[in-house]
Amino acid sequence: MSPHHDDEEHVHTARIVRPYTLTAGRTRASIDLPVEAIIEWLPRATEREWSEHDQVGRIVAACAERTSVAEISAAVSLPLGVVRVLLGDLVEQGYLRVAATTLTDASSRDVRQDLIERTLRGLRAI
Repeated sequence: MSPHHDDEEHVHTARIVRPYTLTAGRTRASIDLPVEAIIEWLPRATEREWSEHDQVGRIVAACAERTSVAEISAAVSLPLGVVRVLLGDLVEQGYLRVAATTLTDASSRDVRQDLIERTLRGLRAI
């Protein structure tokens, strides 16, 4: 085996292990967060100083505007499952809230189309 191959294997292993450590080994969010769920800041999120070098800080920053779980995942370049776990933590801690999760029978055609477009943008970015 060449030294170059060992480096590639190390990078691959690091990519797998790192998200696992971010979620403390958890693979499921504490709350149900579909990819189209809209997340937004609560006032408490703006009272804390978040590091832009910290993954959780980047997730909070991505929620500055109401955005979907899929778009947040794409914005911070983390797997969707990891983002769901961390978003669940932030919701439980009172920094974020789930503004909307799914469409209802009363949702207008424009609202439905907007949700579909945002979800597709987020999924393409992943």
